[in-house]
Amino acid sequence: MSPDLDIAVVGAGLAGLAAAHELRRAGHEVHVFEAADAPGGRMRSLRRDGYLMDTGAEQISARGYRATWQLLRRAALGPDDVPRIGRPLAVWRDGRPHNGAGDPRAVLTGAGLPPAARLSLARFLDWSGRHRAALDHDHAEDTPLGTATVAELARRYHPGLYERLLQPLSSAFFGWDAERSAAAPLVGLLLAVGPVSCWRVYRGGMDLLARRLADPLDVRYGRAVETVTDHGTHARLTVDGAALTARAVVLALPAPAALRLQDDPAPEAAGYLAASGYRPMYKVSCALDRPLAPRGGNYVLLTPECEEPVLSCVISDHLKCPDRAPAGRGLISLLASPRRIPELAAATEPDAVRLMTEAAERYVPGLRHALVAAHVHDWPEAMPELTPHALTLRGGFLRRPARCVEYAGDWVAARPSSEGAARSGALAASRVLARLAPHTAHAPLQETAA
Repeated sequence: MSPDLDIAVVGAGLAGLAAAHELRRAGHEVHVFEAADAPGGRMRSLRRDGYLMDTGAEQISARGYRATWQLLRRAALGPDDVPRIGRPLAVWRDGRPHNGAGDPRAVLTGAGLPPAARLSLARFLDWSGRHRAALDHDHAEDTPLGTATVAELARRYHPGLYERLLQPLSSAFFGWDAERSAAAPLVGLLLAVGPVSCWRVYRGGMDLLARRLADPLDVRYGRAVETVTDHGTHARLTVDGAALTARAVVLALPAPAALRLQDDPAPEAAGYLAASGYRPMYKVSCALDRPLAPRGGNYVLLTPECEEPVLSCVISDHLKCPDRAPAGRGLISLLASPRRIPELAAATEPDAVRLMTEAAERYVPGLRHALVAAHVHDWPEAMPELTPHALTLRGGFLRRPARCVEYAGDWVAARPSSEGAARSGALAASRVLARLAPHTAHAPLQETAA
């Protein structure tokens, strides 16, 4: 029999769109199935009453984002569409924000570190600089850090380095538990993306690239894929109750979601899939009637766990990019501390918003009085948590033979970012193309038993 589809991609986030573009460029007919009503996945943006709210907290860098910049060029987007943020990153300490986190000059300026911790930062920067080539962010499973967690790495240095830098960074940007999460992906990523001065933002919303990539593709929105099975010569998927066959399927989803769709994933993939857990994110976008922000002009204020029990960071979106709020107004995003997310997610939205905005008054005085509207973004599976156990399984996963069902997502790249998604999409496409190369398009399928 002939397949219903040439290639199916499940998920119209950046990983799925990157894979679909590569496969389409190679001459294949690609159908993308997306359960939501718009592309972007965890990089979606919402537009409400002139406010532009990013559901996640993504920025890209002029460094370390090779695959993303390649996609930007293909989508006819240039540096003007991804302007430099040009604002500092701050850490709260002793009742005020300290700018300069993520800047090499933090050894001199402090950037929120206690004086004794600055020597530890100098030691850490010296060690990571000498081992830079070995701290490859594409191969986090094979670095000098081995299977050390973020907390275990931090214990080699002054406690202040952990409390004021490593813990707030890993918590705010990834939602990680430092006692569980592997240090190698974090350190490799920080080295790859460079200082905050290199960081950029998408003009027009963090979904800009996803929207451009989706435009020329056959993306079927509101189509939920329920099951996927690999039959050896082809794959079968159930979409809204209807069974379809395809020569190949790319599951561009968080690992837990990809597992839920498959009754029996290939043994060489199952271990890493099961070990690739995700951390939730709970974020409140606060539309304000004036452009309030923390002191110091920073666009991100990290609030360390030793200082703040409810929030992990405060983002001044209108400072990050002026188009995020109407002229004369403001937009502030509050990210919850990972330890409080279960409680907040279980509460009513009004109660969760009240708790988070009350905590934010300490950092942005007057926020509650200036609040026009609050929008909650609750992601149960927001960011992959790369544990030491997952890293030990990643090498075998990457060496597995190509099959009818392939995977894409930042968890595949062991890099929790849009760059990880873009790289994984290209990898999935290359594996599909390598497998299909000996066969002509739409070759007859031989049915096999389920």
